[in-house]
Amino acid sequence: MDYLTTNELAKIWKISARRISLLCSENRIEGAVKKGKAWLIPMDAKKPEDPRKARKNISTKEA
Repeated sequence: MDYLTTNELAKIWKISARRISLLCSENRIEGAVKKGKAWLIPMDAKKPEDPRKARKNISTKEA
């Protein structure tokens, strides 16, 4: 299996590498493993939903 670093995945997902590191530490990216100080993320990993967007959509639908 091929892996990407947080910096490589940040360019693909268009979010910061720090945010990806946080998602990994919260176990929200399936298959991510930590090697030393670096996170290795499978190439086929799916971007988790942002709960902030889900809450915004719910509140606008209720209004």
